Amino acid sequence: MADERDLGVWDVVVVGAGPAGASAAYAAAVAGRRVLLLEKAELPRYKTCGGGIIGPSRDALPPGFELPFKDRIDAVTFSLNGKYTRTRRSRSMLFGLINRPEFDARLVEHAQKAGAELRTGVTVSRVEQHGSAVPDRRTVAVVLSDGETVLARAVVGADGSASRIGAHVGVKLDQVDLGLEAEIPVPETVAEDWRGRVLIDWGPIPGSYGWVFPKGDTLTVGVISARGEGAATKRYLEDFIGRLGLAGFEPAISSGHLTRCRADDSPLSRGRVLVCGDAAGLLEPWTREGISFALRSGRLAGEWAVRVAEAHDAVDARRQALNYAFAIKAGLGVEMAVGRRMLTVFARRPGLIHTAITGFRPAWHAFAKIVRGSSSLAEMVRTHPVAGRALSRLDRQEGDAVSS
Repeated sequence: MADERDLGVWDVVVVGAGPAGASAAYAAAVAGRRVLLLEKAELPRYKTCGGGIIGPSRDALPPGFELPFKDRIDAVTFSLNGKYTRTRRSRSMLFGLINRPEFDARLVEHAQKAGAELRTGVTVSRVEQHGSAVPDRRTVAVVLSDGETVLARAVVGADGSASRIGAHVGVKLDQVDLGLEAEIPVPETVAEDWRGRVLIDWGPIPGSYGWVFPKGDTLTVGVISARGEGAATKRYLEDFIGRLGLAGFEPAISSGHLTRCRADDSPLSRGRVLVCGDAAGLLEPWTREGISFALRSGRLAGEWAVRVAEAHDAVDARRQALNYAFAIKAGLGVEMAVGRRMLTVFARRPGLIHTAITGFRPAWHAFAKIVRGSSSLAEMVRTHPVAGRALSRLDRQEGDAVSS
């Protein structure tokens, strides 16, 4: 290792310091490897995100991580485009809410404490696995925008949904959605009405929904729908805020973001480069929940990047990268497949989903188990015959509707 340190070769370089990148850096550093974490922004920085921390997210955090909750949710109000409103309550916490700047910064701190080195204000322009910048076949060159080259035995791309590393790997996408969000400061009297409760509104655009997440004296209000419906999505957000009685409050931040889901045959690696989180198109297709997918895929990427870094030839590196892809597909990939089926049903029959969750107690209990992390959508379909048969029946009905 001493000669490699002299040469300035890192074991693992992680690009992007969001939840996926910080998790990857932590996992690789805990394994005792030399890890460099690169981030183009200065931390903390704002990200468009509802900030819901469900059970799978909590379970994927580093040991000893204290969640900076702004609220703990035990009630959910559901509505169907502003109508048929009903609130469901739980005796225990369903999930918590965080602000991303604080949450992400704490994840990075844990990675640093594990031994990872952080560099901010650094933009990666490309990675090279062949050519004059690469001294040998065990090395990847990470080329920065100022011309500097950083060398690594393995690279993890966690640089978001517009990932340069994802482009290098050849990530393919089959679903792109537009999320719009406003952070609205409100008086204490308004904040008190929302404390411990979120709103989920099934929207007017096929596949769309809106949310209100309370975080102390601020409400995070957002909507999401398929890309290409920009004007309608903006109108939905404006109408949503208006009917909630929040139009009179000036947002502190208004932002937008594209979420991208990978295609089934999309690669997760190329040579000694792995991708995870948004850079790999890993998120739940129906809800577009991404934090748990980022944390879980990031941890796996960090663990397998260590093995890639240790590989002495291209064949062994390829074997380890394929093992990483298998681990992702066997877990998160299965959840995504069920999520796609749910999105197809939801886009055509949102009223059915609304009626089930608000009027059918087992459906509400299933929702609660999923967000708490004691079960998953895929597990529900696999282990509950009624749920599996119902979804299969709906799949057939949607198929018949498309073909007719």
